[in-house]
Amino acid sequence: MGRMSASPGRRVLLAAPRGYCAGVDRAVIAVEKALEQYGAPVYVRHEIVHNKYVVQTLEKKGAIFVEQTEEVPPGNIVMFSAHGVAPVVHEEAERGRLATIDATCPLVTKVHKEAVRFANEDYDILLIGHEGHEEVIGTSGEAPDHIQLVDGPGDVQKVEVRDPSKVVWLSQTTLSVDETMETVDALKEKFPQLISPPSDDICYATQNRQLAVKQMGAESDLVIVVGSRNSSNSKRLVEVAKIAGARAAYLVDFADEIDEAWLEGVSTVGVTSGASVPEVLVEQVLEWLSQRGFEDVEIVKAAEESITFSLPKELRRDLREEATALAAERRGAGTGEDSAE
Repeated sequence: MGRMSASPGRRVLLAAPRGYCAGVDRAVIAVEKALEQYGAPVYVRHEIVHNKYVVQTLEKKGAIFVEQTEEVPPGNIVMFSAHGVAPVVHEEAERGRLATIDATCPLVTKVHKEAVRFANEDYDILLIGHEGHEEVIGTSGEAPDHIQLVDGPGDVQKVEVRDPSKVVWLSQTTLSVDETMETVDALKEKFPQLISPPSDDICYATQNRQLAVKQMGAESDLVIVVGSRNSSNSKRLVEVAKIAGARAAYLVDFADEIDEAWLEGVSTVGVTSGASVPEVLVEQVLEWLSQRGFEDVEIVKAAEESITFSLPKELRRDLREEATALAAERRGAGTGEDSAE
């Protein structure tokens, strides 16, 4: 299609901040660093982050993504994704004689530690989150006998606890801030002595991206969220945009997924991206819109971000040698050289 001429009535509102958060940046760099230091293959349990483009790019560099730890052959390196894993997964890796790199986002690790602490104090823990999400599975695995999942305000009615004076709520880090607080309010109505975590579980990046979309969505006819369909935080951005007043909001992985029919009667397009999305994909969307007359871009800035996280400490060791030694140890055990078990 030929380029449309720019129209004074057509504009793009570009959300800031958007895209990579510190936890995603850390996890992606960790995979790249591991491949650089140890060579391919490096196995990753689950998608390192929920983004199709990122996963495909890392696969081309030699990363192999698996769903279960048992799929990784002995003597190899396995990395745990940014979403975190339950203790049982660490045990599986140990039994499989695998060298591990834990790329769990530090903000998810914080929730894990809170779950362990409150379980040790014998609290009922109400985990607000989406059933089946990797992060929820990992957190629940830290204290399975104390945690029950609350998937939104509609779940509150069925929640039962042992002692209403010993109840705490925790949450998945990538939820809608507004819906989470609605759930918390409903829980507090049912359990007046419900206590909150020491600090907010919903991560700074999730909150900032939702805040920018609220500001942008109120002025947009259409909002395009760049992100994958299995990305919780990206899907929440679509919901937030609609609630904020956008006439329509859609989630796309790539610019070529945009339907030109969406632009009918539209003068203002809001653009943002989920926390797992590299900026190159946003640039492609902006170029696609520019070719259709949406050349004027205004930044909608909701917050400054300067947070960074250090890389996983395991990257400081020679994990390839460690993995080989572990595999040899396993072979020795299998031939009876180690009969302690």
